[in-house]
Amino acid sequence: MSRLLALRHAATAWNEVGRYQGRSDQPLSAAGRAAAAAWHLPAFARDWPVAASPLARARETAAAMGLAATPEPALIEMDWGRWEGRTLEEIAVEEGVGLAANEARGLDFQPPGGESPRQVMARLRPWLAGLAGDQVAVAHKGVLRALLALATGWNFLGKPPVKLAAGRALLFSLDAAGRPSLILPTLSLTEPAT
Repeated sequence: MSRLLALRHAATAWNEVGRYQGRSDQPLSAAGRAAAAAWHLPAFARDWPVAASPLARARETAAAMGLAATPEPALIEMDWGRWEGRTLEEIAVEEGVGLAANEARGLDFQPPGGESPRQVMARLRPWLAGLAGDQVAVAHKGVLRALLALATGWNFLGKPPVKLAAGRALLFSLDAAGRPSLILPTLSLTEPAT
């Protein structure tokens, strides 16, 4: 059995104004860089290998934390298709009642031209199954939500079983087939790594 410590990148300017980023390669904002520089891995994970989404905001978060991360395509953010760069309010006006109907599809919710949570889960499974030991992953909200769904059976209807907060990580155990189970849902990254 191995463990996976998964954390979301620090803030970008688009995060700060509520724009969906998806595959748009946004850098960290000044506030995001400062926040990530104050984050530390817990002591038990400080020697674990680190993988990061190939997008700049994840790689910059790892670098600000002093981590040498290997790019991992499986960790790239969910593709938000034509909704990328828009706010929820803008999408709601454009989609009208169709947005609620799409959201009611749960794991099969899919932005036009984008990716569903079920598809994110499908791309994560081979990567998880191939992990040979403990691992840190610097990724995105969509990826962490997909990991939560794999670990808890959450179907993306209603609120997620865990609130994904800045400066917090999720700790999973992985069985021999790479199936995750949630161990710790809100591990602080701001505590000194002693």
